[in-house]
Amino acid sequence: MNSLFKFWLPLLIWIGVIFFDSTDLMSAQHTSRFIVPFLHWLNPNMPPETAERVHFIVRKCAHVGEYAILALLLFRAAVWMTNFRWSVPILCVVIWSVCLFVAITDEFHQTFVPSRGPSTRDIIIDSSGAFLGVLIAAILARRRSTRPGPTGCQLKDGQ
Repeated sequence: MNSLFKFWLPLLIWIGVIFFDSTDLMSAQHTSRFIVPFLHWLNPNMPPETAERVHFIVRKCAHVGEYAILALLLFRAAVWMTNFRWSVPILCVVIWSVCLFVAITDEFHQTFVPSRGPSTRDIIIDSSGAFLGVLIAAILARRRSTRPGPTGCQLKDGQ
């Protein structure tokens, strides 16, 4: 039970954070209320159009970060909680697919939020973030499995 909390609870909480971020409270209208003034504080001469573009970029980078973290947490839970021997490429594809499923359901959830809407572009950005997270996790797993001595990681190398 302790392992359940250690490995799966952070993942479930993070999925909750992702779905919370899809509510009206984190819509562009609401986040612009603190991001745009902060940008103007950093640069008082910034044109409003530039501030809006930077706000848009910050929001999309947040998508990438959210899903990279989701992939890392899922990788951690899948590797460290199961006693299966997985090949790294198969594990990566499975994790990326689960992240894509979360992204699609997140966009579906946004169809029910009046100030939000589904976006194929966001699914692509989310899946790119998940790919980045899977890539980082695979690199870390490869390093861990090639170190001499006990690693605790049971991934099969080179497959």
